[in-house]
Amino acid sequence: MSPGATRGQPSATATVRRMIAGPAPHAILLTGPPAVGKTTLALDLAAGLLCSAADPELRPCGTCRACRTVASGNHPDLHRLAPDGPGGQVRLGDPRHPEPGSVRHLAGELALLPVEGGARVAIVEAAQRLNEDAQNALLKTLEEPPPGVTIVLCADEEDALLPTVRSRCVRVRLGPVSGRAIEGLLGERGLADPPTAARLARLAEGRPGLALAYAVAPGAVRRREKLARWLLDLLHADRRARLVAVRDLLPEAAAMADELSAARDRLAGEAAGAVLVAARAVTGPDDAGSADVPVQEPGEGGRGRISPAERRRAAAALLEVWSAVSRDLAVAALGGRRELRDPALLEELVAAADGMAPEAPARFLGRLARTSELLEQNANPELALDVLALSWPRVAA
Repeated sequence: MSPGATRGQPSATATVRRMIAGPAPHAILLTGPPAVGKTTLALDLAAGLLCSAADPELRPCGTCRACRTVASGNHPDLHRLAPDGPGGQVRLGDPRHPEPGSVRHLAGELALLPVEGGARVAIVEAAQRLNEDAQNALLKTLEEPPPGVTIVLCADEEDALLPTVRSRCVRVRLGPVSGRAIEGLLGERGLADPPTAARLARLAEGRPGLALAYAVAPGAVRRREKLARWLLDLLHADRRARLVAVRDLLPEAAAMADELSAARDRLAGEAAGAVLVAARAVTGPDDAGSADVPVQEPGEGGRGRISPAERRRAAAALLEVWSAVSRDLAVAALGGRRELRDPALLEELVAAADGMAPEAPARFLGRLARTSELLEQNANPELALDVLALSWPRVAA
């Protein structure tokens, strides 16, 4: 097996290598925190199963037509499903005429014969966003998969899936990636100098996908720092000021989420282009398709009214920053300095921690976790943020 795109996951990569050597399981569940490389590993697996290299040990070779079309997203026997419905759900689909991008449409596609005569692979991204009906619709395909079909579910939390779904999958766990590995990845791609790579690796907290997005979208890093400083300022504010200020955080968090999303799209396009360029250097041009992907850079202007789904997404982005600040406050309260995720806020964090009870940040982290669960259940984002703002520890003047 040639080196794939996955980094810092030796155990999971070794498991996938054995699956490519065969026989591959019909259903696989990749679990782990967001942005640790689940989709990347799933694509490495798909490339290996669809690769046409004569020697199985060399799959995925990265140069054959199958590998190139997997990288560019154009392989006819690779099917991908991701959330795009209301509330960020993976759509179930109409029972009679299921639309593309739905579970029922995927099941119908997998029932057909392969286009190129080999395997068929389906990747379901963010499978935790499958509701119970969608999971039950997918269950029949998992129980009786067509010959040669491999279904890969990528989920942040496997407990969000029904026990009947989990029991039919071979599970592979991915964990946070070391800071050194992330720094090496950023340097390998020429996206950051060593000091910047070290900082982004800390901010990403073991998630290489997030570190890469930060490197491509420095504006998102600035917005993140701005949000963190606003949250630290709220430690000194009274109740009324907190309720007013916390609503102003949502548009900034939404803009940060947009920039990171655009950065991920850009990275996906560049990765596909790099594979095609490398392949053409070996095999010459063919009909694999153009690698040029238009990228729309996020603007710096203000945002208008945002939809309920966008508000929930913005609230989730804000909670992630809030959790990082709370974690650093808890570390600072215990005397930690080198362990801080964002050393740029060292002075503010230490000053704030000295003015509150040592256990207060840890207690608030529990509230944040509960609020994240409520947002997943479609709780009102503004009300949830109001409760958090009032619960945020107060630093005495």
